[in-house]
Amino acid sequence: MKTRMAATIALAAAVMVGVSGCTFSANIATQKDYDPSDGVGTTIEQVSVRNVMLIGESNDELNLVMTVANNSDEQQTLSVQWEAGGTRETETVTLEPLGLTRVGGPDDEQSIIVTGTGATMGGLHPIFFTYGDAEGSEILVPVLDGSLPEYELFVPSAIER
Repeated sequence: MKTRMAATIALAAAVMVGVSGCTFSANIATQKDYDPSDGVGTTIEQVSVRNVMLIGESNDELNLVMTVANNSDEQQTLSVQWEAGGTRETETVTLEPLGLTRVGGPDDEQSIIVTGTGATMGGLHPIFFTYGDAEGSEILVPVLDGSLPEYELFVPSAIER
């Protein structure tokens, strides 16, 4: 009887280890950071820049589309920088405390039109973000055209300035 009980316990333990063993060494996919859309993002201390894209009809004029979360209780000024014709261009976005700021949409109050980059449609272009005394972050932003219906309202000619 004891032998049968020991064999049953050993078999149950072997099945349990066999069924769950892969989770001991496999990375859990839900714990990895990723961007679930066409845009990319970065976090600079208490400011999160999300779903960043450059959208245009040509590389002459590109609309910078993004959502920015200010997780601090103070107003911040986000600086956005890019290379244009050998010089560094800078635009700023005002971020309200503990709030979300959308930039570049047809109904958004703030917009940034990026010019002179020579960016390739379908490629990636570096954009640098910083605020206050934060170190900042440069990310490679996808450059998209307005051929997809979900982006046609974001090309610079469709944005009211």
